[in-house]
Amino acid sequence: MSVVIDASLTIAWYFDDETTAATDSILDRVSEAGAVVPTLWRLEVANAFQTALRRQRVTALYRDQSLAELSRMPITIDPETETCAWSTTLRLAERFALTLYDAAYLELAQRRGLPLATLDRDLRTAGSALGMALLGI
Repeated sequence: MSVVIDASLTIAWYFDDETTAATDSILDRVSEAGAVVPTLWRLEVANAFQTALRRQRVTALYRDQSLAELSRMPITIDPETETCAWSTTLRLAERFALTLYDAAYLELAQRRGLPLATLDRDLRTAGSALGMALLGI
């Protein structure tokens, strides 16, 4: 695993108006070296695509093809995310005024000692305060 990626960054790969040179670089890195994500990542990504479908930004076919492509990428689901939810993750959420969902990415990156790839401003601020390597912008 080379990096922790969050849903905001993942979704940016699939929308031309959200893709940047930095997000493309992370996609290449993940394709080559893999990534790790908390257990909620699949739900967040699927929800983002479903929201895009309702807003008519994508078709059901595009959603399904994108999710199938993501399922083939070397992205590992972290098995310990849930065991940290009521302890470390909760404390990080409290400390940085984050949702528990966002704090799960922060906790995972901190625990694994990996860079955090996110486009979320609050999550980047928290990661920076913890001295994490940040990717994505």
